[in-house]
Amino acid sequence: MTLAGAPDLLTLPPPSGWPDPPRPAAYQGLAGAVVETLAPHTEADPVAILAQLLVAAGTTVGRGAHATVEATRHHPNEFLVLVGDSAKARKGSSWEHVARVMDRASPGFAARCSTGLSSGEGLIWAMRDPDGSDPGAKDPRLLVIEPEFATVLKATLRDVNTLSPVLRSAWDGRPLALLTRTAPARASTPHLSVIGHITGVELAHHVNGLEVANGLLNRFLFIACRRVRLLPEGGHPDPLAQTDLPARLAAHLATAAGRGRMRFSDSARAAWWDAYRRLAEPADGVVGGLLARAEAHLLRLALLYALVDGSATIGLAHLDAALALWDYAAASVAWIFGDLTGDPLADTIHTALTSYPQGLTRTDIRDLLGRNRPATAIDVALATLARTGRATSQRLLTAGRPAVLWTAAVPSR
Repeated sequence: MTLAGAPDLLTLPPPSGWPDPPRPAAYQGLAGAVVETLAPHTEADPVAILAQLLVAAGTTVGRGAHATVEATRHHPNEFLVLVGDSAKARKGSSWEHVARVMDRASPGFAARCSTGLSSGEGLIWAMRDPDGSDPGAKDPRLLVIEPEFATVLKATLRDVNTLSPVLRSAWDGRPLALLTRTAPARASTPHLSVIGHITGVELAHHVNGLEVANGLLNRFLFIACRRVRLLPEGGHPDPLAQTDLPARLAAHLATAAGRGRMRFSDSARAAWWDAYRRLAEPADGVVGGLLARAEAHLLRLALLYALVDGSATIGLAHLDAALALWDYAAASVAWIFGDLTGDPLADTIHTALTSYPQGLTRTDIRDLLGRNRPATAIDVALATLARTGRATSQRLLTAGRPAVLWTAAVPSR
């Protein structure tokens, strides 16, 4: 991605094991043109700009467009989490570029953005219907930007917090209700999108088996992003100023709001069947659980690409672009969570083993756990690590009873 007259770029190599970048197909159409124009003038990862642009555009379109599988309507709202090192990954910078584009393409966009995912009740109130003297929310379209997504994960763990079930229902597009005696509220047509920012370490630390099993986290796209270049003097302050891209985006989004049901073109329909069959194959472990809604995400991404392009149908290029971005999201999940088993105790033991490359005996492991974990639970956790290839064991001959030495087997990322 280069532009005539762009500043000199100092490209940074990816860290060891970093996922390969998305296929070029991900940058097709108008969305790709916007990203390619911005990319030389920012240190932010192009894929972070692309993913957030699609989510922001879907927020603007609202529920006036959808794609259907069986009786389920998929509207162009998506949940996205950017995963990268704090400050260094330029997650915030990538959003600032997207926000400026959207402000030009959609008057009032900033008013549809908010921060602070703390409770389900708060979300419902922000999208509530009019009721009597209560005028309700001015707009049921809402994009929540959460720069500290770890706080969201912490909130979902509280027993009394309704954030997790409300987020799940909102992603599905189902009506939401707040049933209290003092301030009941209903959001009959919620259109919620979410963009979160978090580090890989925080994400892996806070993810737990419950939120994987109950389907909250597989409603999110996880995108690994990084600082891709150094621009000591910055880039062009407004790369889109002399282009027609914001105006084209504005026209396309205005039309998209009344598209109604979007269908695949004939060529895209055949490719959708092939992709659907491939993505429907189940996978095990945390990674498999987080990718369990692959078909739904792919459909929404293809819908978003088509709407941004101003198309009346979802074409083959839109589906191919969606596949390219989804494949990168899947690779990001494997990179972030590849070492996790889904068993918290097994993951704790694996972390301990990686800190002791010489290995730990069964007794050592018991002592590190404070001698307060049942022996059967430790045995199950060790068996899980062995079955998933996360640890190996070997018998040691001693003066007394033979010991078993456990060693971490850390997959390359």
